[in-house]
Amino acid sequence: MCGVMMCHNLDRHLGIYEYIMHRLSWGEGSGWPRWERNNRKGTAMKLSVIRSACGSLRLYPASPGRSRSTGLSRRCLPGNPANGRLILRPASFTTSGGTDPILAVNFISKQSPKEVKFDCDGSLREVVQSTKEAMVALQRSNQAVQPSLAIIQAGEDDSLLAINKKLAGMIELNVTQICLANECSEDEIVQELLKLNEDPGVHGIYLHLPPASLSSWVLNTLKPEKDVDGISDLNMGRLVRGDLSKGFVPPIASAVVDLLQKHDAHLEGKSVLLLGGEGPLGLALQCLMERSGMVVLKSKGISKSLQRQLMEADAVVMLRGADMDVPATWFRPGTAVIRCEFTMETDEHATGLGHLTAAYRAQNVVRSYSRWLKEQQYRPWRLHSLKLQPLIPVPSDIEISRTQTPKPVDQLAEEIGLLPEELEAYGRNKAKVRLSLLDRLHSQPDGKYVLVAGITPTPLGEGKSTVTIGLAQALSTHLKLNSFACLRQPSQGPTFGVKGGAAGGGYAQVIPMEEFNLHLTGDIHAITAANNLVAAAVDARMLHEATQSDKALFSRLVPSVNGARRFSPIQISRLRRLGIKKTDPASLTPQEIGAFVRLDLDPAKITWQRVVDTNDRFLRKITIGQANTEKGQIRETGFDIAVASEIMAILALADSLEDMKTRLARMVVGTSRSGQPVTAEDLGVSGALAVLMKDAIKPTLMQTLEGTPVFVHAGPFANIAHGNSSVLADKLALKLVGQDGFVVTEAGFGADIGMEKFFNIKCRASGLRPNVVVLVATVRALKMHGGGPNVSAGAPLPREYIEENLSLVAGGCHSNLRKQIQIAHLFGVPVVVALNVFKTDTQAEIDLVCRIAKECGASDAVPCNHWAQGGRGTIELAKAVNEAARTPGNFQFLYNLDMPIVEKIRTIAQKVYGADDIELSPEATAKIDYYSQQGYSSLPICMAKTHLSLSHMPDKKGAPTGFVLPIRDVRASVGAGFIYPLVGTMSTMPGLPTRPCFYDIDLDPVTEEITGLF
Repeated sequence: MCGVMMCHNLDRHLGIYEYIMHRLSWGEGSGWPRWERNNRKGTAMKLSVIRSACGSLRLYPASPGRSRSTGLSRRCLPGNPANGRLILRPASFTTSGGTDPILAVNFISKQSPKEVKFDCDGSLREVVQSTKEAMVALQRSNQAVQPSLAIIQAGEDDSLLAINKKLAGMIELNVTQICLANECSEDEIVQELLKLNEDPGVHGIYLHLPPASLSSWVLNTLKPEKDVDGISDLNMGRLVRGDLSKGFVPPIASAVVDLLQKHDAHLEGKSVLLLGGEGPLGLALQCLMERSGMVVLKSKGISKSLQRQLMEADAVVMLRGADMDVPATWFRPGTAVIRCEFTMETDEHATGLGHLTAAYRAQNVVRSYSRWLKEQQYRPWRLHSLKLQPLIPVPSDIEISRTQTPKPVDQLAEEIGLLPEELEAYGRNKAKVRLSLLDRLHSQPDGKYVLVAGITPTPLGEGKSTVTIGLAQALSTHLKLNSFACLRQPSQGPTFGVKGGAAGGGYAQVIPMEEFNLHLTGDIHAITAANNLVAAAVDARMLHEATQSDKALFSRLVPSVNGARRFSPIQISRLRRLGIKKTDPASLTPQEIGAFVRLDLDPAKITWQRVVDTNDRFLRKITIGQANTEKGQIRETGFDIAVASEIMAILALADSLEDMKTRLARMVVGTSRSGQPVTAEDLGVSGALAVLMKDAIKPTLMQTLEGTPVFVHAGPFANIAHGNSSVLADKLALKLVGQDGFVVTEAGFGADIGMEKFFNIKCRASGLRPNVVVLVATVRALKMHGGGPNVSAGAPLPREYIEENLSLVAGGCHSNLRKQIQIAHLFGVPVVVALNVFKTDTQAEIDLVCRIAKECGASDAVPCNHWAQGGRGTIELAKAVNEAARTPGNFQFLYNLDMPIVEKIRTIAQKVYGADDIELSPEATAKIDYYSQQGYSSLPICMAKTHLSLSHMPDKKGAPTGFVLPIRDVRASVGAGFIYPLVGTMSTMPGLPTRPCFYDIDLDPVTEEITGLF
C-alpha cells in the first residue's frame, strides 16, 4: 500500500516554488497528482463504455534512412464483443512507455450496451492549463525560463516527436529528439544518457526504446531528477514509499488513473483488476490506485480464479501478458475494460491517452525545471559536526588525525549547499569545487570576513593555522554559525625541511592531514609544470632565433598544412601588439616577418627561473646549455621554490578562469635587446599554461576534525610572495556561509608581512573587505620580543621560555604586540587578540597579555586552548569575533596606486616596519625607472623581507626603530599584478637544515600508514 500524503492548502502563504507545484496539481511535499484531491466518498461506479472520444495513437514505421512526422487518428471500438466473448490482446509494454499506449474500454453485456462518450479532452485541457499557469509563474521570477525535454528513441520515426512537440508547444517547452539505430547497444544509450545527465539545458529525459534495451544499467544511469517517466529504481522506490517530493509519477499511470477518476469521481472502495503488469507500470498503477482508495487485485493470466476476479471487478486494466480469449459471461454487466495497446495508424487531430500521457510528461518536465531552479538558490546548511574526545596528554597530530573518520566529501558538500555537479571528487576525502558556484549564488550576500594574522613569530611558528581552524570549529560546532576556514596548500619544502606540515595541530586540524600535507590535488605540481614550460620555451626560442634565418623561423612558426599557411589565434594577438593588422601569412613584408619571428631576448635580462617544490640550496645559481646540442647557448640562471613562482601568485589572485588566462598571458619573462618586455603570450605559450592550470584554479574542499568545511587553495609564501590563500576560495566560501556566516582566512607570518599584503594586494584584487583581524600571539614569542634569548628550531627552549617571566612578557606586549595592533588599525579594521596558550604558560602571564592587548587598542583579547580542546577551546574567541564583526568598519588602503613606486615602498617601510627611510641600490633604482617607463608604476607593492623581524635584520626583535631599509633589487610580477622589492639578502630558494624533518618520516609497507609527519 502506498503511503498517504496530503497536498498543501493554497490559501496558505506559499513561496513561488510551492505555488508552482500547486499549479502543476501536486503539493511539493507529497508529489501526488491532482486527481488525489477529489472527494473519495463514493457512489456506485458508472459502468459504461469509454469509446471513440478517447482516441488512439497510431504510428507508421518510418522508411529506413529517413524520418517523417505523422498525425494522430481516432479509432472506434466495436460496441459488442463477437460471439459473446472478449478477446484481450495486450501490447508489449515497455517500462518507459515505449510507444505511447492508447486507452480502449470495452463494455460487457448480453444486450447491446448504451454508448457513453467520455471526455478525454477535458482531462487534457486541465493538465495543459495547470502546467501553463506554472510556466507563467516561473517566468515571473525568471524570464529566461525554457524547460527542455530530450527523447532518446530507437529508429527515426518522428511520430512520437510530433505528439510531444504538439503538447510542448502549448506549454512552451523545448523538445529534442535523439535517434539511435534500431539495434542500438546499451553502451550507445548510456553514452547519450551521460551527456544529457550533465547538460544543464535538459530537464527531462524520455526513453522511447524497446523493452530489451531498458536494462538496469540503462535505467540507473538515467539521472533520477531528469527521469520524468519515473522509471528508474530510485524514482520507483519513492513512488512505492509514497514520497514524491523529488521523484515523478509515470505519465501513463497518471493518465490512466485520471481517466478512471473522470469516469467516476468517487473511486474509494471500488475494485480494479490488473491483468499482467508485473513491471513498473503495474506497480505504479497499484500504488496510485491504492492511494486513491481503490482495492487492487492482480492476475498474470488465465487461471482458475480469473473468472471470480473478473466478476468482482468494477474495472479491468489490461497491461501485458498472453492473449486471452475470455467469455463475456465472466464479466459483471457494465464492467469497464481498459486496454493499453499500440496501433500503427496516425491522425493529427486525435487526442486521447497518448496526448494525455504526453501532457503529464510535459508537466513532469516543468516540475523538474522548477525543482532545478529552486536548487540554484542558496541552501541553508545542515552541517553535522563530528564529535571530539580530547585525550590528556594530547597525542601526536597524526595520531589524532587518524582517530577521526572524515565525512565523505560528497556528504559534506551536500550539507553546506553545494550541488553534485559543482563537485569533482578526488577520492573519498577531498574534492575540487567548480567556479560555476559563483554564478549560481551571485545574488547571495557575502558572510563576515575574518583575517587571522600574527605578531612577528619565532622560527617555530605561533599557530595561526591552528587558531584559524579552532575558530572555525568553535563558530560552526559550538555557536552554530556557518563558518568556513580558508587555508593555503603547504609546500613540500617546509614539510620535509624544518617547519613540517601546515594542517594545524592537536585538536584543531584539517583531516586527513597526510593528504593535506602531501600533494593534495596536485595544484603545486601543475604550477611547477606550467612554470617550467615557460622556462623551456624561453631557452628554446633563444636557441632557434640564434641559429635560423627569418625565413626559416617563419616557415617553422607558421607551417604549411595541406598547402596553406595560417596564423594561430595567439600569433594573431602578437601581430596586433606589433601593430600589424594582417591575417594572411603571405601578405607580410620581410620587415614584418622579422618583427614577428624575433623576440630578440637579451640573455642577461631573462627574469624567469625554473622552480621545484623542494628546499635545494644548490639550485640557487646554475649554468645551463652546456651540452653540444645547445650550440653554445650557455647562460647562468637558477631555481626558485615552486610556491615563489609568479604562477602561484596568479592562482591566488585570479578571480575567474578568464582572469587567470589573461594574467598568464601578460607575465613578463625578460627584456629584448631593444628594451621591450617579452611576455608569455609573445612566446606563444599562455594558452598551454591555462590548460595546465584549468583544474588547479578550483579550490579543494576538505574538513576539520569537527567536520567544519575548509577550502585549501594556493600557497604563496608571505616573505617572498604575498602569502595568502586564493581570492576564489574566499569568494566561494563567503557565498556559501550566507549573510550571517563567517569565513576565516589566514595571512602568512606576521601582520607586517602577510596582513599588509592581504590588504594592499589581495583586497584590491578581490574587492573584498575584512570585518575583523584576529591577531595571534604566544607568550613564547612575546618573551622573545621582550628581550628573551634567541629561539632556534630543533634546539631546546631556554629556561626563560618555560618558567614564568612577567617582565619579558610585558616587554613583548608593549613593543611587538602594540606595533602589530597599530598596523591593523592603519587599515581601519578592529582587532581581536588570540593568545595561543601553551602548557608552560602561567595564568599570570595569560592575564597580563590579555590586559595589555586591550590597553594597546584591541577590541578584545582572549586565551585559546584549541590545540588541547578543539573548537570548545576557542568559544570565547568566537564570541569576541562575532561581537567585533558587528562594529562598523572604516577600511582604507595604506597608499594610493597612483603614487610613484619609490613613495609606495617608502610608505610601507615607514608606517608598517618603523623605518626612518629606504635606501635603493643602483640596480633597484634602474629597475624602478624601467618599470615606470613600461607603465607598471600603478601596481601595488609586495615586499620580499624576512619574517623574523619588523626590520630587515632577523635578529632585531620587538619593534625596532632608527633603521634605514635597504632595497637590493626590484622585480615585477606583471601577470600577478605587483612590484616586489627585495629587501636585504632574501632568497627565493630555501635550503635544508642539518637535520631536516624527513629523518622522522617513514611508511609502513604493510599498513601503508605514514609516520613522523607533523
